[in-house]
Amino acid sequence: MDVLLSALADPARWRLVSLLAERPRPVGVLAELAEARQPQTTKHLQTLERTGVVTSQRTGQRRIYALRPGPLRELAAALGRLADTAEQAGGPRETYDRYGASLHAERLAAEEPGWADGRSFSFRRSLTGRPELVWRHLTEPSLLARWWTPHDLRVSELVFEAREGGRIVQEYRDVEDADGLDLVAGRAEGVVDDVRPGERLAYRLSPLLPDGGLAFTAHAALDLRPTGTGTDLDVHWRITDSTVDSADFIAGIEISFGQSLDKLAATLAADPHDTDSTDSTDTRSTQ
Repeated sequence: MDVLLSALADPARWRLVSLLAERPRPVGVLAELAEARQPQTTKHLQTLERTGVVTSQRTGQRRIYALRPGPLRELAAALGRLADTAEQAGGPRETYDRYGASLHAERLAAEEPGWADGRSFSFRRSLTGRPELVWRHLTEPSLLARWWTPHDLRVSELVFEAREGGRIVQEYRDVEDADGLDLVAGRAEGVVDDVRPGERLAYRLSPLLPDGGLAFTAHAALDLRPTGTGTDLDVHWRITDSTVDSADFIAGIEISFGQSLDKLAATLAADPHDTDSTDSTDTRSTQ
């Protein structure tokens, strides 16, 4: 497939393929129609023949070339599968497009400091597992690191001190950047405000801009309520201290934190009685 794509990428060879799609033709006629020299046309045709997309046979003094549809159909099918994968409902491309639309709107709105102050976001999930277990996933770094990023990112450094005044540090990278060679995708710092084990957790968290400044401050409150099947988790975010440069971050809150909570729900559903965990992420906690 790679060889075929490389051969078809040349404009001169693509022109020859187009001409042969109409009907088989001899080298001399192909050179004339393509407005090219015959030796050069012959070399291009030989390249195409080696890839299997054209075939030839000698008739008297002439060599006639013809197009083989099979390889082109296989290529078209492969390209179609790629397009179908990219367009799948609920897939990464759909999320990318949703974020793009939100990003455009937020950038237009971000005209001056404080532009997003007072904005709020609410989330609710019904989770498998008692409040005590959910609480552990909200506060223990080894468990928190499993879910506290959207699907395309991973936690690379995490500090969560689950006490009033405790420090929070969250750094994340692309999920496929296993060796840490790409740029850090983001970093946030904050402080814990309220800790009521199994009931309520509140903290402030601020994403950092490239220059180290704060993009905005998110005041997050997480309330847990036991149910007959597990725990209802209600999350409320309120924005303050928003800078003009915070638009890119705020545009992704609803999508990214929603995906994070979906990961939390899936983690708990897979093992609602989880009592221990190990994780390779750099995590530290003082409780």
